[in-house]
Amino acid sequence: QVPLVESGGGSVQAGGSLGLSCAASGFTISPYPRYCLGWFRQSPGKEREAVASIYTNGGIPYYADSVKGRFTIAQDNAKNTIYLQMNSLKPEDTAMYYCAAMPEQCVNRWRSSAAFTYWGQGTQVTVSS
Repeated sequence: QVPLVESGGGSVQAGGSLGLSCAASGFTISPYPRYCLGWFRQSPGKEREAVASIYTNGGIPYYADSVKGRFTIAQDNAKNTIYLQMNSLKPEDTAMYYCAAMPEQCVNRWRSSAAFTYWGQGTQVTVSS
């Protein structure tokens, strides 16, 4: 059973918006244990990079510099789901997007994919110019 299932990817023109969802299955993201929930992305030939993370204890969100001001991460504990709203998309945002979770705080480790315990299978986002 895949612990995290992403949805909402697709194709959009530059300047457009997409929203991604990630539903946790088999474990609860809140209230305990608390998790750092993150979104990563990977395009062909490149390393997986952190996009955004948030701690389920209501901590501040973390964003990669490349997406600050354009992307928003959010959680819905009642639905056991996290979201990534992506606005003002650029062709360089094209990638496979993955959600991930680790049972600890985000601070200092949210950029490291190796630190995350649970992963989804990914959803493709394609932005055309």
